[in-house]
Amino acid sequence: MNEDALAEELRQSLGELVRAVRAVDTMPPGEAAILGFLDRDGPLTTADLARLRGVTHQSAAKSVKDLSAVGLVRGEPHPDDGRKLLLRLTGAGLSRLQQERTRRAGALGAAIRETFATEEQQRLRESVALLSRLADHLTGQ
Repeated sequence: MNEDALAEELRQSLGELVRAVRAVDTMPPGEAAILGFLDRDGPLTTADLARLRGVTHQSAAKSVKDLSAVGLVRGEPHPDDGRKLLLRLTGAGLSRLQQERTRRAGALGAAIRETFATEEQQRLRESVALLSRLADHLTGQ
């Protein structure tokens, strides 16, 4: 198999894996993504979140509004531009995000234990480092 065929097979497999893991989520994917971006990247504007998610400003604004309404994110005046709001993850938002991540990891961990023998689990561990290097290369890190 050449590198392009391998790349396509990897893309398909990773996509299926991500969709399967997300199936255990208890919140809409857009909202979970926003909480994740705020956790990883710190305070952001709605425009920043829309760009990062690859969605319209209106779509990101709706998710932000829904998250704000239940106290998972809060807005504060932007220090450089008073017309903008800087969005922050609240303690409740971080807790909810951690619950989602724990649920995902638990489902994936159970599947690993049920699917792979010990030797295969070790090969999978080794593959994670390779996948991380590949992701770093693609993101320019």
